[in-house]
Amino acid sequence: MSISAADVKKLRDVTGAGMMDCKKALAEANGDMDAAIEYLRKKGQKVAEKRADRDAKQGLIAVHLSEDGKKAAAVELNCETDFVARNEEFIQNATDFAKLAFDNNTASADDFKALPFGKATVATQLETLVGKIGEKIDVSRVELFTTEGQIVSYIHPGSQLAVLVDFDGEVKNPEVGKDVAMQVAAMSPIAATREEVDASLLEKEREIAIEQLINEGKPAEIAKKAAEGKIRRFYEERVLLEQKFVKDNSLSVAQYLKKEGEPSVKRFSRIQLGEN
Repeated sequence: MSISAADVKKLRDVTGAGMMDCKKALAEANGDMDAAIEYLRKKGQKVAEKRADRDAKQGLIAVHLSEDGKKAAAVELNCETDFVARNEEFIQNATDFAKLAFDNNTASADDFKALPFGKATVATQLETLVGKIGEKIDVSRVELFTTEGQIVSYIHPGSQLAVLVDFDGEVKNPEVGKDVAMQVAAMSPIAATREEVDASLLEKEREIAIEQLINEGKPAEIAKKAAEGKIRRFYEERVLLEQKFVKDNSLSVAQYLKKEGEPSVKRFSRIQLGEN
């Protein structure tokens, strides 16, 4: 049957697929628009299957934060190349996805992909993007924060690194909140407080420190005591509130917050593109 240019354009407007793909889909569907959309969707699924084993380590991170700072969601949307990550449609999908996770209180990538999106689901939309763009597209991480205090977000230029910081109260000076979020981005702490550090990790660090000191000729008992000094330095390097404040090394982050009269940090999330 004859396929009109108007129908091809309409299908392209709806799906974003290429003109020739739209024409072929309409021909296969005998001009039925819904069937043509389904045909393109299936094509997208096939492309997705072919690319399932490809690496998708590029992309960006989008954050949606409530106006009152009580709730935030972050989504990592991945692709294969940086070129695609700068595509306007890709960026818009990431922005829409962050709001969707926020609206649905979703904190799991698997649960997120099952959410309704348009007339289908997020998973279907990802398949559609694969069909249109020709790269593996996936959501690898979703974070959701809610608080009685205040959440401050920071996105590093390029949107490949994002930080959410949950403060134990209202942050009166936005610059202080940003400073702490940027500290997390720059110094990559593993916990907000020393109490949150995994005990097995701490024990491993202690064992390493003792062995290093013994290898330097220290007696075992002295090495055990001296190792505690190395553990203190470990806290100073890896625990946010005990780290030296990057803008003033004479203060720890905890001391900086106290000096500024701001609340302490309860938790944070540092989302680096391509990392768990």
